[in-house]
Amino acid sequence: MRIGDLATASKLTTKTIRFYEQAGLLPAPPRTPGGYRDYPQQTPARLAFIRDAQGAGLTLAEIRSVLALRDGGQAPCEHVTTLIDQRLADIERRLAELATTREALRGLTRRAARPDPAACTEDAICTILTTSTDRPRGESASR
Repeated sequence: MRIGDLATASKLTTKTIRFYEQAGLLPAPPRTPGGYRDYPQQTPARLAFIRDAQGAGLTLAEIRSVLALRDGGQAPCEHVTTLIDQRLADIERRLAELATTREALRGLTRRAARPDPAACTEDAICTILTTSTDRPRGESASR
């Protein structure tokens, strides 16, 4: 199967297919006598797997490791399960960080709704973003 046909079958661009080949996700295909790439018939399924794995958040390096196991004759299920568990833990951590950031931004929004331009001295820069612990002693937030 030539690269143009593979691109059509996989709904990817020829550039993406060449990139995957260069990145080690696709083995280099044999060449026709005319020098064209001649991809095996199972290549669209491999490309679909790569697309699905990316959709699940796996990196190209992680996908390469799964494919290496499969190409070596091993079922990669245990490895994939570990990768998915790690990815899920990363997302849970990020969600917790985002929730903390959201609460901080909500607090800043409340503070920004009632700004006191008189409190914005040159030293304070911006009282919306300056926490009360950043203020010099003796100054209050209500100034």
